[in-house]
Amino acid sequence: MTPGPPRTDRGRLLLVLALATLVTVFTATVPLLRDWFDLRVYYGSIDTWAHHGGRIYDYRVPGTSYGFTYPPFAAVAMAPMALLGLHTAIAAALVLNLAALAVILRLLAGPDRRRHGWFGWALIACLLALFEPLRDTFSFGQVNLLLLALVLTDATLLATGRGRLAGAGIGLAAAIKLTPALFIGLLLVAGRRRAAAVATAVALGATALAAGVDPDASRFYWTEALWDTDRVGRLGYVSNQSVQGILARLGVEDRAVWAVVVLLILGVWAVRTRRAAVAGDWTAAFALTGLAACLVSPITWVHHLVWLLPSFAVLVRAGRRRVAGALYAVLCTSVVWLWCDDASGVDGFLGGNTYVWITLGLLLWLPVGQLRPGLRTGSRSTSTTIAAPVPAAPAISHALVQTDPCSSGTAAATAGGVVAGRAGVAGAPSEPTASTLPADSKPQSSSERASSYTADPPPS
Repeated sequence: MTPGPPRTDRGRLLLVLALATLVTVFTATVPLLRDWFDLRVYYGSIDTWAHHGGRIYDYRVPGTSYGFTYPPFAAVAMAPMALLGLHTAIAAALVLNLAALAVILRLLAGPDRRRHGWFGWALIACLLALFEPLRDTFSFGQVNLLLLALVLTDATLLATGRGRLAGAGIGLAAAIKLTPALFIGLLLVAGRRRAAAVATAVALGATALAAGVDPDASRFYWTEALWDTDRVGRLGYVSNQSVQGILARLGVEDRAVWAVVVLLILGVWAVRTRRAAVAGDWTAAFALTGLAACLVSPITWVHHLVWLLPSFAVLVRAGRRRVAGALYAVLCTSVVWLWCDDASGVDGFLGGNTYVWITLGLLLWLPVGQLRPGLRTGSRSTSTTIAAPVPAAPAISHALVQTDPCSSGTAAATAGGVVAGRAGVAGAPSEPTASTLPADSKPQSSSERASSYTADPPPS
């Protein structure tokens, strides 16, 4: 007979403490920390721009070729960092990411968040420490969670019949980073023209504001930097888990091939998203759009895959907990880094692109339109929250930094997931300035297998 969970609060507390200890040891010794590299990029660019008369897109992390790659409004939004020291900025980024994750989980869980109690949420928090994309978002100091929170706020507004207010979150997210712009397409496919207009107006307004603040930076970004993928990293690097990454690793350089595949993916996305929206299943519609955005983006680093989190909420809600658990577990293994040096051959094609296959599979087969009994499907004027129960924010584990991009031992992930069930918990399952220490020539990852940029040493 399989033993059940502890029945007393003392037994539950001991179990949670034991699991938390194991997760902490694991995350402190296996995946290791990315040293907030991306945050150092943001901080150095803003510091140079605000205090030294430099241009946003001219800054490079000392010893590397990496600099600011986001639209100008992102720099405007990050301007308050100019008032902070680097370590204070790092602390602020951790707090903001934790707050954003808490918002995301609350939005995805909806009214079911109260059903699990402290024990269920504590177990989920332990599992949250294992999700590689989420861990990388924290340890790089990335902005993915903040953008996801903005987008899911609009999903909740649509699902709860407050569509008149929807679109602003998507617009802000698209002005900060281009990937969320596909959600404007979702609003159009779903026939929510007002929300699409609001999102477009907010994105254009924010972009115009940035152009007014720094016209030269805006001109440079939209005419040059946007089209220069070399500023971001090598397309064929194993961390690029997009369709373009697969083609680059196969040596296919013809952009026409990529364009055809992108059109096919967008066709599938439009059909399935429309079906979900008609059924009032906004959680699934937004989940599908996050999946499609990761697939069609020229570069989708591993930490971008936090956009898969809503998909796990949908799977759990639809009763596909074993599927959710299996896919989630794979995304905790850092398995793609086994092909960091060489992704050739059949094994490299299959294994080195594992996360792409998961994303594509979810786009094709994610359940849509399966709302819980008792919940009304959303109409153009009214609907109810349809999100699945999801966990609380994870603890962030710190560790040492290594520089070998493909050192021995499989890097594993450390930071978050979506797992919750009706009657309990079901396992579903990153720039230093001149004043800081010089960046390593390969600063992206402690073991660099969990890096999000190029495996090639940047020019000195």
